[in-house]
Amino acid sequence: MDDATDTVIDSTLQWSSIVATGPDAESFLQGQLSQDVAAIDARGVSSLLLAPDGIVLTSIHVTPMLDGFVLVVPRSLGEVALTRLRRFLLRTKCTLELADVAHGPYATTEEQIAAGRPGAAEFALGLTPQCFGASFVAETVSFTKGCFTGQELVGRLDARGSSVPWRMVRAAGPSVERVDEVLRSKGPAATSGVTTSTRDGAPVVALGFAHRSLFGSEELTRADDVSVEEIA
Repeated sequence: MDDATDTVIDSTLQWSSIVATGPDAESFLQGQLSQDVAAIDARGVSSLLLAPDGIVLTSIHVTPMLDGFVLVVPRSLGEVALTRLRRFLLRTKCTLELADVAHGPYATTEEQIAAGRPGAAEFALGLTPQCFGASFVAETVSFTKGCFTGQELVGRLDARGSSVPWRMVRAAGPSVERVDEVLRSKGPAATSGVTTSTRDGAPVVALGFAHRSLFGSEELTRADDVSVEEIA
């Protein structure tokens, strides 16, 4: 994220699916995904695939099928998700197959930014679910389903009030470079800045991250050409 010009601009989003089938598919995914797979109805649900340390690898839209489940992920993270799932696929009657699909939760970066939901560029930073906002956690994590990989840290953060240093934001300004400058103006710069951007009329509209010290700061108050909204 050192170069804000590397963000995706006006791009159609691409998706892949991992189809999980077999008699153990439900029990296997129940231990790997953050949502309650056993309670999913035909509409599907948003979930997370976490590393063992609680870092978000990707979000996943899960829908049931006759003999298993379809997991839709950003195409650039399909292999990452498949490798992570297969790591725990031991003595389990479940088959995982990866394929490209035409549609996913959002068609374009414009839709993703408007929804305030992270994608591949945001997940690449190696952050916990709470950094993406309380509504994102409520939508993707079940704290009552039982154990799943990565649960321990996520559960501890939730119990402690989800206080994390980095906050995902939606921002708008005259250019990607200017928005990026404002987001990096407080706290360590390594994680701050623009991650995904597009244009909606004249201003640049973007997703990115800011250190919590930016909110209420003089730096943000002086930046009257940039608006920054924390994703709740």
